[in-house]
Amino acid sequence: MQVKDHTLIAKVSMLAGKIMLKSGAETYRVEDTMNRIAVAYGLKNVQSYATPTGINFSSDIATDTHFNRISNRSNDLHKIAEVNSVSRQITAGELELKDALKKLRDIENAKLNFPGWMQIIAAALVSGSFAMMFGGTWPDFIPSFIAGGLGYAAMLGFERLVEIRFMAEFFGSFIIGVTAFIFIYNGVGNELDRIIIGAVMPLVPGLHITNAVRDLMSGHLVAGISKGVEATLTAFAIGAGVAVIFAFV
Repeated sequence: MQVKDHTLIAKVSMLAGKIMLKSGAETYRVEDTMNRIAVAYGLKNVQSYATPTGINFSSDIATDTHFNRISNRSNDLHKIAEVNSVSRQITAGELELKDALKKLRDIENAKLNFPGWMQIIAAALVSGSFAMMFGGTWPDFIPSFIAGGLGYAAMLGFERLVEIRFMAEFFGSFIIGVTAFIFIYNGVGNELDRIIIGAVMPLVPGLHITNAVRDLMSGHLVAGISKGVEATLTAFAIGAGVAVIFAFV
């Protein structure tokens, strides 16, 4: 195997890991996928190491250690599934190196998320449903529906305008609190707390909490603790946004 093949294998493995980590995958899954791809193409004694903010890759054949820093992360389970599909094809011997690299680049550049308006409608429906599930009445459904949709839209918009972690969740929950209070003040809805609780549920970092627990259980203490802290700070930002409303009402 030539040196350029080592480099190409590293590129494929690193790109697969980068896409998965940026899309919200657990670090142990990222490392496992990178190792499987490299071994399938003939590398031995492969070492992969992933944290929430970066990935390392090396082998005993190649002379270089590859590193890639991850600055922005999101939740895109569709891309994770696509990378897993490519990984399975590679381990089955169905993809050549260049074809695998092309497929992964296509996945990286693809816009697989649902459009913003659809996410907002889904968040609104979830908000109204949670308000009912937490003990609200039918008059609370519409206020929670609207507050949840507006809050989620505010969060999406703020994320695009300002690159400050946790501020988007704070602003979204603030809008939810304002909207819910306006509805109650005008006699629409019965339970302010049920409306707010239901509306903030789409903002809750459920995937981060799950990934933190799974990483900790897999022995990835650094990744698990950092993701747990991130989830805690996100929850704090959501609570603070609502608390500001109650502080001045």
